[in-house]
Amino acid sequence: MAEKSARKSNDVLLHDHNHDGIDRRGFLKCMAWAGTGAFCVIQGGVLNSYSLSKLAEVGSMETRGELSFVQISDSHMGFDKAANPDVVSTLKAAIDKINALPQPPAFILHTGDITHLSKPAEFDTAEQLLKSASAKDVFYVPGEHDVLNDEGKQYLDRFGKGSKGAGWYSFENKGVHFIGLVNVMNLKAGGLGNLGQEQLEWLEKDLKHLSKSTPVVVFAHIPLWSVYPEWGWGTDDSAQALSYLKRFGSVTVLNGHIHQTMQKVEGNITFHTAASTAFPQPKPGSAPSPGPMKVPEEQLRSLLGVTDVNYVRGHHALAVTDSSLG
Repeated sequence: MAEKSARKSNDVLLHDHNHDGIDRRGFLKCMAWAGTGAFCVIQGGVLNSYSLSKLAEVGSMETRGELSFVQISDSHMGFDKAANPDVVSTLKAAIDKINALPQPPAFILHTGDITHLSKPAEFDTAEQLLKSASAKDVFYVPGEHDVLNDEGKQYLDRFGKGSKGAGWYSFENKGVHFIGLVNVMNLKAGGLGNLGQEQLEWLEKDLKHLSKSTPVVVFAHIPLWSVYPEWGWGTDDSAQALSYLKRFGSVTVLNGHIHQTMQKVEGNITFHTAASTAFPQPKPGSAPSPGPMKVPEEQLRSLLGVTDVNYVRGHHALAVTDSSLG
């Protein structure tokens, strides 16, 4: 099983069903490890991919959207082990990447593990650093490292104002509906994420009023698809949540937690996990267990990164660009 998962990590599979470019029996799998710098756009069900280094050669109308935002994840403020003894520096490098974008993004989504040990100073550092980003706002969801010891009270006091339950919420921007979910409060066996019935009921109600043509972006910490359940890289009750999203034409699900970029498209839903700004983790099944992975110092920043997301009205899905810090 582990060997099979590792061997397929760079496969790109594209099948056709109902002329929309994706087979019901399978899915498009575009797994790109951090640092590859791929800009992916799905137009009319067809995947177009561009190298970040060649974006200048692509027509501006192809890459320009009505709404763009950035996802960062797993900053782990306070971490100081050998895998990266200076996580402040690499978060600053991520912010420099954001500030170098041709146009400031509308906002930043931080998909969890802002801190490493949920200490006040760690939250303070992350918050202060992110104030230097060109984006006006930052929207957060917690990672398991952000809710240690106090069941997320400190996280909620800082970032959860106006949210429901353990910190879930939704908002709209330029016709796109965003939903922040929390799947780190009641981890299941092996570390699998869990949404819980209360949040699932809220999600169903939150979506009911929306037209099926509304683009939906869901963001959470632990992946909502089964990346590698043996390591807890999945959410045990995500199938119910995803069933509420099937009627929408364009759904993008953004996660962190696994510290490497990986993408899958299944039906109308594009799943994307982001690289960490702190340290890499091993590929699924390539090590006895997950955890901080030490790499040669000159390689570290190529395995860390940020994700730029661009919405173009009328396109099947959002354009997702991964950019390494190296």
